[in-house]
Amino acid sequence: MTARTASVERNTKETQISVSLNLDGTGEFSISSGLPFLEHMLEQVARHGLIDLDIKAKGDLEIDAHHTVEDLGITLGQAFDKALDKTGIRRYGHAYVPLDEALSRVVIDFSGRPGMEYNIPFKRGTVGDFDVDLFFEFFQGFVNHAKVTLHIDNIRGSNAHHQIETVFKAFGRAVRMAVELDPRMDGVVPSTKGTLSK
Repeated sequence: MTARTASVERNTKETQISVSLNLDGTGEFSISSGLPFLEHMLEQVARHGLIDLDIKAKGDLEIDAHHTVEDLGITLGQAFDKALDKTGIRRYGHAYVPLDEALSRVVIDFSGRPGMEYNIPFKRGTVGDFDVDLFFEFFQGFVNHAKVTLHIDNIRGSNAHHQIETVFKAFGRAVRMAVELDPRMDGVVPSTKGTLSK
């Protein structure tokens, strides 16, 4: 099997980001962004998705975290798009994950068509000093550049930390399911059209 790995760098006046990933990893991670709570969430993706992640990001955090968070989503999406040969994959993935009172569902389709439905009724606007509105920007950046359809629903939860942690864990598990090779689809693109556009 060809290695499903990729390394991508994105450099702008606002951020300098590098992402390396292995879709067939063991969940190892090294993540440095200057945003500890986001790093903790990305660790969930690596561990629950069994994806090895090496992420280094420097951004204009003295202004705001927005650029760093959005550009991390963009760069991670580009790395997925580069690493994934869609031949023989399951294509669709879904997961429900609970954490105490919180429960979230994530469904993903590596369709080649960017689209997102995002429903998280956060109970407060920050976790520590992290603005929870920025998670929308992260996932939108990922969706646009990985070219996936993504549905995120926090079904219940009263603790904002629990709400978003269930989303990231479910995201990791849904991705893991979707990119998994299906032995019954060996050599076949999982589409009646015969192609999943890049």
